[in-house]
Amino acid sequence: MNQKDTAYTYIDTHAGAGVYALDSAQAVKSGEYIDGIGRLWGRDDLPPALAEYVDLVGKLNPSGKLRWYPGSPWVADAEARLEDRLRLFELHPADIRVLAENVRKLEAHHAEQGERARGRRILVDHADGFHGLKALLPPPSRRALVLVDPPYEVKLDYKHVRDALEEALKRFPAGMYAVWYPVLQRMESREFADRLKRLPAKEWLHVTLSVAGPRADGNGLHSSGMFILNPPYTLEATLRETMPYLVQVLGQDAGATFRIEKGTQATGTVPAQGGPRKPVGNARRASPLSGRGSLRLPGQPFGDDPRTRKEGESAEQRTPRSPRTEAKPAPRAPSKRNGSGRS
Repeated sequence: MNQKDTAYTYIDTHAGAGVYALDSAQAVKSGEYIDGIGRLWGRDDLPPALAEYVDLVGKLNPSGKLRWYPGSPWVADAEARLEDRLRLFELHPADIRVLAENVRKLEAHHAEQGERARGRRILVDHADGFHGLKALLPPPSRRALVLVDPPYEVKLDYKHVRDALEEALKRFPAGMYAVWYPVLQRMESREFADRLKRLPAKEWLHVTLSVAGPRADGNGLHSSGMFILNPPYTLEATLRETMPYLVQVLGQDAGATFRIEKGTQATGTVPAQGGPRKPVGNARRASPLSGRGSLRLPGQPFGDDPRTRKEGESAEQRTPRSPRTEAKPAPRAPSKRNGSGRS
């Protein structure tokens, strides 16, 4: 977003508190960050994109001790320019108070550094981000990045996300929309990505990371995904460089893997006259490295195509685990509020 001179608006529909204390009672009790950012902290072999991310976390911990973890608003503020605008929504009464205080401190810090934006650069709204998004699109500059990141504590969140994106694309089809979601056994989660593929976006990019195989009881969060509508053209290459490293470093057992798909709007199938049904829409443009998706290239069988991979390479881009990593039970569900599940 920063590669073009035109200012943009960053919109966070579920901003949370902005910054999280890893020495809080809750964080210490769960210990989830230990297997997330804790495994990347202090490493000297990070790929460039991860090195930049860990450096950003380091600026929040100048003592060198990992105590604070940045949420998406803090990251957005650190990366955005003075002319860009941040619009943050949060409905939880406790989180909104902490978020407002954190934003006040951020603005005070910028003022001390002599950085003064024209007008209010960051606005915090105690409101439902799904509804608040409508009033902000299209933005004045016609450039926007929208992060949609609800807790998915209720099943209706999946429907709310899709409905909000469908409405957003009607208002502002050129916007960039990034959606985080947990990969769970429940039907809503399993069907979520395929439903998003049918939204009327020019292109989409879908990536998932699994740190462990699914548990027999179906509980626990071992995988999560990001679905990006109208992604930047540089993102796929960055992910293909970064994801194998994350699998190796964050992997808990032999089930650790990643998956990348890309394409255009999925429009289903149409019957061919006198022949079988043929895939249309993004089924013809799905990445040959996309793994076992519901979409495939013309003539490509379900699963993987041996013509598109090297001998012995998995269609789901499985990366060998580090020798030091031993199989162990999958960790309890990482909380989206302390960042450990989205390192």
